[in-house]
Amino acid sequence: MSIFTPTNQIRLTNVAVVRIKKGGKRFEIACYKNSVVSWRAGAEKDLDEVLQTHTVFVNVSKGQVAKKDDLTKCFGTEDQTEICKQILTKGELQVSDKERHSQLETMFRDIASIVAEKCVNPETKRPYTVSLIEGAMKDIHYSVKANKSTKQQALEVIRQLKESMEIQRAHMRLRLVLPAKDAKRLKEKLKPLLQVVESEDFDEELEMVVLVDPGCFREIDELIRCETKGKGSLEVLSLKDVEEGEEKF
Repeated sequence: MSIFTPTNQIRLTNVAVVRIKKGGKRFEIACYKNSVVSWRAGAEKDLDEVLQTHTVFVNVSKGQVAKKDDLTKCFGTEDQTEICKQILTKGELQVSDKERHSQLETMFRDIASIVAEKCVNPETKRPYTVSLIEGAMKDIHYSVKANKSTKQQALEVIRQLKESMEIQRAHMRLRLVLPAKDAKRLKEKLKPLLQVVESEDFDEELEMVVLVDPGCFREIDELIRCETKGKGSLEVLSLKDVEEGEEKF
């Protein structure tokens, strides 16, 4: 016996659905489980590893495909792959309460791990344990956002934790070499970006070993390259200036 299946219906199994509302209409895409979070975090780059099909639906569970006219009207294109990318980026991942809770718990711990890895107590230069950071995040009632990457949220957590505890991003140790004719002028420009000047040696050129906030690295690098027309140099001696042992309360 044959079963009639309407041509505008597609049946899929083991699906994670991402939904968006646009122009008063609902649109959905069918993804593989666990792949959406990886895509949004930048860990997964292959769209075919995320999408079960490059098809836009109005209802994935019923297999109802969106009409081309509706897609053009709401998204300005009928290119289904392009629309899938938009929904994947901006849409809301539909998960059960249990799955959502598990996902948020995992992200909470990942955020705490990133913070613990990047930060120290500024007085002792020692890193904090992951469990201590988790406790501090609970104390400030930090709420994980499922649609933002853990890296972005870790930076937000660091900002918030600074209000209630001694914490800062671990400094990077750099060696800067500046041509003699640019040294004095460039040193003045660099001064606001340097946390600590550990050593300074002036011979035919100025060589400095400094500690900087990682957030200033790109600006320092560009400043040296542009101002010295490529004759100056910057070398990373260590990514984190930390003392041995962990910080405990």
